Amino acid sequence: MLRSNKRLIPEKSNAEGQLLKLLLFVDRRSSKTEKVKEIQAYLETLQSDRFFKLEVVEIEKQPHLVEYLKLVATPALVKMLPAPKQILAGSDLLGQLKMWLPKWKASINDYKLQQELEAQDLSTLASDRNSYYSAEKIKLRDEIFRLKQEKQDLAAQLRFNERLIGMLAHDLRTPLTAASMAVETIERAEANPQLTGKKLAALQQKLFSRAKSQFKIMESMIGELLQNSRSMNAKLQIKPAALNLQSLCREIAVQFDGRLKQKLMNFALDIPQDLPLVYADEELIRQLLSNLLDNAIKYTPEKGTISLSILHRTNEKVQVSVCDTGPGIPPEERSHIFEDSFRLKRDRGMDGYGLGLATCRQIVSAHHGQIWVESSPQSGSCFQFTLLVYK
Repeated sequence: MLRSNKRLIPEKSNAEGQLLKLLLFVDRRSSKTEKVKEIQAYLETLQSDRFFKLEVVEIEKQPHLVEYLKLVATPALVKMLPAPKQILAGSDLLGQLKMWLPKWKASINDYKLQQELEAQDLSTLASDRNSYYSAEKIKLRDEIFRLKQEKQDLAAQLRFNERLIGMLAHDLRTPLTAASMAVETIERAEANPQLTGKKLAALQQKLFSRAKSQFKIMESMIGELLQNSRSMNAKLQIKPAALNLQSLCREIAVQFDGRLKQKLMNFALDIPQDLPLVYADEELIRQLLSNLLDNAIKYTPEKGTISLSILHRTNEKVQVSVCDTGPGIPPEERSHIFEDSFRLKRDRGMDGYGLGLATCRQIVSAHHGQIWVESSPQSGSCFQFTLLVYK
């Protein structure tokens, strides 16, 4: 039986530990409990170092965390601290953990060294009587700067949320009205003495299905609103650094493996071994690639082909492509697909709120890149974007 999500691996009593926080998401109904036990057993063999804290989270008890982190499969291991967050999932979860844990530990040691150096600098400054600012004043100045920056970020996020809420309120009226009419029709049908037996049951079933589909549309709208609210917040807090795009793409491909197999799709991953590092925010690029792959799988029929490829075009940029063999995009609508809330005509009756590609454009723009699509009807689509090479 899995351990409670309150069970933590013992941690140090002093402040040296506590830097690496891991969340292990499990599903009590899953048949993969042995994998979870293997991961727990491996982590417990490292207790002597005590450089991390592990919390086991049952998805049934904390579904909001699953939604917030956009987990697609269990078991999944999430590195929460130190930032940035990182999600490990897939059939070889233990192997991924063994690969990443030394890197995480090394980053913690670097962080400790930086904190010690900063503490020494503050100590030296405080001892200098001729210094204009004391260490306390410098701390206060930095805190004021941080709070001002947070205030600006929150104000921008609130403006973004207000705009989305207004759009959502407007668009929710259509499915809400349709669902209400279906329920009212059911009530009138039950009161009609001419409708009885199988005829009444058939009508009720049809109307129930109609109402249910409209409620799903509303649920999808609200879900995408929440997702894109978080996306804008991430964009405002972009933290670019040297990023191994090859490793990130392979990790994301593993996360989509289940959906690809479910639709019997062919998946091609073409990444050169000598690909240079790029200068980007890992979590935002993860979301960008996940959005594009999610759309490709969604619109490509069973047994179709999805590809993720990268070209080192110049010494300044790399070009990433996500291609599919779906229905393609009509020429007259191609120039609008990256606009806020734009929906293709064929998709306006489907679930969704039309914000995914707009978010992709925002992420690429924040990285000083370009994004575009090449497509023709019935021949599939190829979404491409550029990122700067790290120098």
